[in-house]
Amino acid sequence: MKSGAKSSRGRRRFLQSAFILAVSSSFLKACKSHVNKIFLRLTGTDHVLAHRLRFPDFPTPSSSISTPILILGGGVAGLAAAYRLTQQGHTDFLLVDLEAELGGNARQGRNAHSSYPLGAHYLPIPNQSNQALIQFLEDAGVITGRDAQGEPIYDPEQLTFAPQSRLFIRNTWQEGLLPRYGLAQAELDEIDRFLKQMSDFQQQRGDDGRFVFDIPLQFASKKTPLHDLDRYTMFEWMHDRGYRGKHLINYVNYCCRDDYGLGVRSVSAFAGIHYFAGRKHDLKQYADVVLTWQEGNARLISHLKKHSQGRVLNRQLAYKIDAKTAAVEVAVYDDVSKRSTLIKADQVINCCPQFVNQYLLPDRSRWTKDFAYVPWVVATIVLKKFPFADGAPLAWDNVIEGANGLGYVYAQHQSVGQFSSPFVISYYHSMDGLDCKKSRQELFERTDEQWKDFIVKDLAIAHFGIEQEIESIEIFRHGHGMICPVPGFLFSKARQTLGRPIDDRIFFAHTDLSGISIFEEGFYQGLTAADQLLAARSAR
Repeated sequence: MKSGAKSSRGRRRFLQSAFILAVSSSFLKACKSHVNKIFLRLTGTDHVLAHRLRFPDFPTPSSSISTPILILGGGVAGLAAAYRLTQQGHTDFLLVDLEAELGGNARQGRNAHSSYPLGAHYLPIPNQSNQALIQFLEDAGVITGRDAQGEPIYDPEQLTFAPQSRLFIRNTWQEGLLPRYGLAQAELDEIDRFLKQMSDFQQQRGDDGRFVFDIPLQFASKKTPLHDLDRYTMFEWMHDRGYRGKHLINYVNYCCRDDYGLGVRSVSAFAGIHYFAGRKHDLKQYADVVLTWQEGNARLISHLKKHSQGRVLNRQLAYKIDAKTAAVEVAVYDDVSKRSTLIKADQVINCCPQFVNQYLLPDRSRWTKDFAYVPWVVATIVLKKFPFADGAPLAWDNVIEGANGLGYVYAQHQSVGQFSSPFVISYYHSMDGLDCKKSRQELFERTDEQWKDFIVKDLAIAHFGIEQEIESIEIFRHGHGMICPVPGFLFSKARQTLGRPIDDRIFFAHTDLSGISIFEEGFYQGLTAADQLLAARSAR
């Protein structure tokens, strides 16, 4: 009897196991079949061509051209320099860029459903002291007029629509990115204490009367003991002042990665505080919004590009600069024709990053070792439908606490058809780590399938089953995504040395010379280099 019962139970267990195995097998096969239907594409900056600078084997220049002014690099700094030159009536320049499209980290992509950013995707409302940028935004129609007090009026269609942001925390969505849901009162009090201290820093001035924290950084005080904050990390500063709550540290870590690529354990305390204190929010009615577009900051690039139209050479890699001759001679390689050309210029605005300049000019590599660049991944994902979760509705910026990445931006949020299927989102991930070189190697060694699995796993924390809704993923890799202000860098001799002009003929402009890779700094760098060049020209 017992034996028969045991035998019967055994048969039932076997049949149940077989059934489960069969169902599981069918499910896995279905999943695998679906995964294979996801269109994957791995793209990015042309690192293969750029890496040829390490082992230059370019053909000898077979032709030469001359130009009064040569601009190297078509990112924000280079385009801002061209904008300033044309503003001043100087159109006698040529602009050379490595990529097929101008814009650097602010380029865009487009599919059948939407435009989308491939990098930088928003611009905070500028400080009122930054009149040059405000004037550009007025020229571009982003500012549509002035109020009775003369303050700018921003086009509401170019400001973030509501809801602007949400955070997935403790298995639910809350509105806003500052962690609040489910936190103990002690943690909430700690967050409020931190924000109060950041507000105090925002208004603090140095001995010269300038703000200690300002944007651009060049506007800030040169006389303040708070520069010592650049000597240690943001994490060390927070720990020493009793800021130890997990959710606050996660939030500040997110903020640092958002602007600098690296988190609180890598960036300097001065940079970490600058994130909160540098922007003054002078116009209170715009304190909680930023400027953004479906294509991200490529919208701003489209306005800047107008000023260099007809004077651009794309797919050109500058590989040598010789300033010993009467004219500055720049050897460039055309990746389309596979030929080299010698460009002779009276003056040059060099907007290349310093990891490139070390190969173009002598005696610079000993300084460039102090420059750390963080790799980034931006993945554009098309979803058939969005697996919504309980809580705050889909926002423009959506962040998942505890994820590897920085969340995603909903590209169509800024369009009238924002709730139409399919949906297009842009996922961001900075490869935060102490060894940027190792991270860069990992960036390029991972296959498209490996990156797809990484991204889907990250998003699935908040959106279970999201993989079943994905139609396509375009994974865009930025090998040297942005400069990182590690301790000691913002006020380093290396940064100051490499930004100095050479013989009033070669001028430098790039966000890595500011130490912070944001639009405002790139724009300022370009304008400043153009002004220096024009001053030197008029002094001749």
